[in-house]
Amino acid sequence: MKKELYQDTEGKISPDSLLALLGDGPGEHPEKYKSTHNWVSQLVGQQVKSLMHLRDYLRFAGENTALYGPFASAGFIAKWQEILLDVFVIQPIRTQARIAVKTGTEPDFFIEQNRRTEQKYAALIRHLFGFFMKNGKFDFSRARQTAISGEGRKMLTEYMEEFSWLEQNYSSKGLTRLQAMKELMTGMIILICQQVPAKGRMPFAKRNKDGSPAMPFDKYLEELRIRMENLYNEDAFDIVAFSERTTGGRLGYSPYETAEGSKLHCVKLRYYPLPEGVESNGKVLYMVSPLINKPEIFDLDKGKSVVEGMLREGYAVYLTDAGDPGRDETELGLDFYGKTVHDTYLDLLQKRHPDQEIHIMAYCMAGTLILPYLARRAEERRAQGKKMDIRKVVLMASPVKFDDEDSGHGPMRRVIRAQYDLLLMQELFGEVNIPSQIIDTGMQEIQPGVQYYVCSGFYGRAGFEGAIRDSAPFIYWLTHGTRFAAKAHRQWISRIFIGNQLIRGEYTLPSCIPELDGKPVNMDILGEEGVAVFDYRGERDPIAPAASCVASELWGLVDKCAPDRKTANICVTRGGLNRTIEKNVGHIFVVSKVLLAEYLEIVNEFYRE
Repeated sequence: MKKELYQDTEGKISPDSLLALLGDGPGEHPEKYKSTHNWVSQLVGQQVKSLMHLRDYLRFAGENTALYGPFASAGFIAKWQEILLDVFVIQPIRTQARIAVKTGTEPDFFIEQNRRTEQKYAALIRHLFGFFMKNGKFDFSRARQTAISGEGRKMLTEYMEEFSWLEQNYSSKGLTRLQAMKELMTGMIILICQQVPAKGRMPFAKRNKDGSPAMPFDKYLEELRIRMENLYNEDAFDIVAFSERTTGGRLGYSPYETAEGSKLHCVKLRYYPLPEGVESNGKVLYMVSPLINKPEIFDLDKGKSVVEGMLREGYAVYLTDAGDPGRDETELGLDFYGKTVHDTYLDLLQKRHPDQEIHIMAYCMAGTLILPYLARRAEERRAQGKKMDIRKVVLMASPVKFDDEDSGHGPMRRVIRAQYDLLLMQELFGEVNIPSQIIDTGMQEIQPGVQYYVCSGFYGRAGFEGAIRDSAPFIYWLTHGTRFAAKAHRQWISRIFIGNQLIRGEYTLPSCIPELDGKPVNMDILGEEGVAVFDYRGERDPIAPAASCVASELWGLVDKCAPDRKTANICVTRGGLNRTIEKNVGHIFVVSKVLLAEYLEIVNEFYRE
């Protein structure tokens, strides 16, 4: 049987015989999931939710013994059951979750175990490939000798058994990060055996439209060699660990300082001084970042920085940094993040730059929240007999429409209704805020297999010079989010994502004007007060679908004669009116130097007009 396993016509072990030892891995199963399926986590999560609701039912029963009449003893029994369930089940789960949030680790035990498996899998790939490395290069002769010798075959078989063991201990299925790592490992086995696999499994191979290989096998092996050497020399098989090590946990290209007097809880305002030799254009740019990501999405790296591009134009650039909310921020809601912060910072900017025009740029949910703020600001200034002082706002992939039909948010809204449990979220995270890992789980629902595609894309580009290190800042930003203040998160879900209050005209904000305080915001006032809205949206954006990024079509200086958004890839309305740019891009287009340069050119034209 061993002889049958090891030998082929050339007397070498074949890649198919080695890969057959793996059995069904994380992505090889009858269901063939098109996304990541964390089935163990989902099963356990449902059980935890059920236990918490049972605990609350028993608590109610125990506190209302009078309802039982002559059977009052049943109420006392329920009270004891509630206490036992809370002490021995709920409290340990809650403690574990809160410790995880405070220490920055994954609160889901099974996902955390998956992460450890990924780390071991990457280390095993590196360990095996290192056996064939000599002076930074892959040694083909050693690989050939290993593939034909009995000892070499035994070694490779042992490695396959170890890979298989790790895969079987992975609790998720479908398009996972481990599946991308398995494909990389498959390519490594093909490179070692130097044979075309009979089943046609050739990861990262370029293919023709009919599915046939677009290159000869020797060319494919050469690309595999370069890819694996680059990944080995950069120690980048584990993309998360690589990003942490390469960036040192620090992001950002442009130097900045914290604006004096801007600290509000953990929120602060960054000021980016003009580079030497650049003259001021006399305008201020107020940039607003989302509440769930590090603000460096605006300033990832040289050539991948909106901040860098706007500084070159002479703007005084300021950027909000929402920080990483702690215990003192749990009860800060959208009134704070969507009103108090902007009131404070815009007042500060007007004092620092008197009589200078202020423009706004906001990304994703920051744009969603800045629009009603500007409308309320316009209402307040009108009530005070003043003209609107901010006339131009640029939105980057900022959704404002949330419904089950046209917006593209229907699938995620259905997931929230089915799986989001307010009691569970409050019980586990109410005092420590919502961790980025929980937000990431939600993002995976609307970006099927995103971890797989990011990892696989990283490996695929590893064959190009400099691509690995070039990706490090973005990978770190993507895998290291910030916490979402608990109350603000609840309100975002209930008022914006499910309530769709902006479109329905029901979104309220506080105000210094008594008759406006707590009342719904009049979004139509943006057009009445001459505010021009610029929308930049992507056709391939699952997080903020193009059909949800329609602020420029609804509010502000809308061009009633503009063509329908579906008739053109790019629709620009000029003459000081709103603008809508729709491109064949995804949510995070700023990582592309080409797309970013194009975006900056159009934005600056809009601001100059």
